[in-house]
Amino acid sequence: MKKTSTRLADGRELIYYDSRDDTVRDAVDRRPLDRTVTTSEVRRDPLLGDAVAIASHRQGRTYHPPADECPLCPSEGDRLSEIPDSSYDVAVFENRFPSLAGDSGRCEVVCFTSDHDVSFAGLTEEQAGLVLEAWTDRTAELSNLPSVEQVFCFENRGAEIGVTLGHPHGQIYAYPFTTPRTALMLRSLAAHKEATGGENLFDAVLERELAGERVVLETEHWVAFVPYTAHWPYEVHLYPRHRVADLLGLDEDARTEFPKVYLELLRRFDRIFGEGEPPTPYISAWHQAPFGTLEEFDGVVREDFALHLELFTIRRTSGKLKFLAGSESGMSVFINDVPPESAAQRLREVASS
Repeated sequence: MKKTSTRLADGRELIYYDSRDDTVRDAVDRRPLDRTVTTSEVRRDPLLGDAVAIASHRQGRTYHPPADECPLCPSEGDRLSEIPDSSYDVAVFENRFPSLAGDSGRCEVVCFTSDHDVSFAGLTEEQAGLVLEAWTDRTAELSNLPSVEQVFCFENRGAEIGVTLGHPHGQIYAYPFTTPRTALMLRSLAAHKEATGGENLFDAVLERELAGERVVLETEHWVAFVPYTAHWPYEVHLYPRHRVADLLGLDEDARTEFPKVYLELLRRFDRIFGEGEPPTPYISAWHQAPFGTLEEFDGVVREDFALHLELFTIRRTSGKLKFLAGSESGMSVFINDVPPESAAQRLREVASS
């Protein structure tokens, strides 16, 4: 992998990740852009103890542009985009309309490919492996920023999810705090460790799932299963068999095998609802250990956390979506209409050839 860092016209960082070591990236951003101005502010909720990012400048962000005006496609002739070069393998740049910025963290856009009309599931294993390298490199780089405590790599796919750009891409949020979801995991981890005399909760969950009926697929280095308490109609958790705290901890064998496993899962998601259905909307989210102190979680160290990916869709059946209504949005109590065991069986049935 070759990494090339440059700057866009307004000062934002752009990084190219290329599979070939001899690739030259010297294209200049020719757009007449002013310096980016953000109003991001993180506010703490005194009752819930969580945080809300207030980012009013995002009201003016790009919204469903036509394909020939896509800001994530390579620049061509007089059509200038966020990517100055005429082609790229993987490109990462600072979001022009970030939810987090400055002392409040950082937001980046990850373009998986220059091909506007393909999805992640349509990438080759080599391309998917390069994206994994980009995620890993950005996790390492962002963790060194003084304002960053946790790095979150994710992909939103589909208009139903709220995606406003059709080009295949994901995002990376670098938070200045440990996120509420991760804090809940860490508290459960600490309580279980104390109650069992040192047993790791993530290891216990994986062991239980391997012995059950909700495993979707397993390989030498990875296990994918629908969790016992799945919140979403179709939800898969992907774990490396060897527990590591973050993407940086994956060994070479797990890295090599990941693209095949992940692409298989994505392709199965597109088969859940049968032929002729539109692409399945989903969220794919990497959960990594925070880089900040864990003193508030008694007895827990970073190495206790288990890197894993959560992949889920809000579509519950053909033509119907799962909405977060009163119980979910008002009380954070999910109601799942699809039994996890049935979801796992369906995902096994639609194995790609």
